[in-house]
Amino acid sequence: MRTVSIAITQMACSWNRDANIRRACEMAEEAASKGAQLVVLQELFETPYFCIDVDKAYLKEATTLETNPAVAAMRQLARKHNVVVPVSFYELADNKRFNSLAIVDAGGDLLGCYRKSHIPDFPAYEEAQYFAPGDTGFRVWNTKFVRLGAGVCWDQWFPEAARTMTLLGAEMLIYPTAIGRPCNAGGSEPTDSRPHWQTTMQGHAAANQIPLAASNRIGIEAGKEHRIEFYGSSFIAGETGSKLCELDEETSGVAVQTFDLDRIAAFRKYWGIFRTRRPDLYGPITHERGPEYLMSR
Repeated sequence: MRTVSIAITQMACSWNRDANIRRACEMAEEAASKGAQLVVLQELFETPYFCIDVDKAYLKEATTLETNPAVAAMRQLARKHNVVVPVSFYELADNKRFNSLAIVDAGGDLLGCYRKSHIPDFPAYEEAQYFAPGDTGFRVWNTKFVRLGAGVCWDQWFPEAARTMTLLGAEMLIYPTAIGRPCNAGGSEPTDSRPHWQTTMQGHAAANQIPLAASNRIGIEAGKEHRIEFYGSSFIAGETGSKLCELDEETSGVAVQTFDLDRIAAFRKYWGIFRTRRPDLYGPITHERGPEYLMSR
């Protein structure tokens, strides 16, 4: 029996970068004390979610992988506690900026970076103003404890991403996230996407018969024109899509779940979904454009 224990976390963020990193480290240490071998932190936890507005001043927040303080802190923590800690950060590389995830293995080795593939571009989530579309493609990381597939936030709405990582050999999927209820500065009623958000990812877990974890931020963050009520609700789903643990909407916290990877592999083999796939019929999903009414903003 080969098992792995995974932790979800969530917290509110301020403009004190050092304090945010310290808080993230505290949660990772708490997770390790509870037996976690893999700790999932939320998207862009070093700062507030600056993509609510379009403001070129925020471009200066990007750092290189080599100089990022959160990555350095988590590498030290991974060495001390022997845990895997993927780190979401704003990356500056080759005169471009990316929404990236540095994969820190247990023991502190840096396995590489995934760069967020799908970039949202609508009010309150103006990420296309800050991030280039990722150029790494989807990857699976052979960490010390599990073969890990990792997307970032908006990637979680695309079943193609989850299926691709599973086909590449992932045994678990994770999604660092920043999502909430946006409304404009005039106080319009916020849209509640929480049930839809969770159900979509539960579907990825069920369809690919793979455990999945998402860590989201909490707190209310405001820009000039919009604000977002980040609703936490970080959760872990099992291989049938059922939620096995979940944090609330407002409280900083940690939760841990253990999986038997050998049992899940046998379950997937028994069902035969991957044996009976028909790739010869799947051509339409590789078309760059769909009907015009689906493409307009």
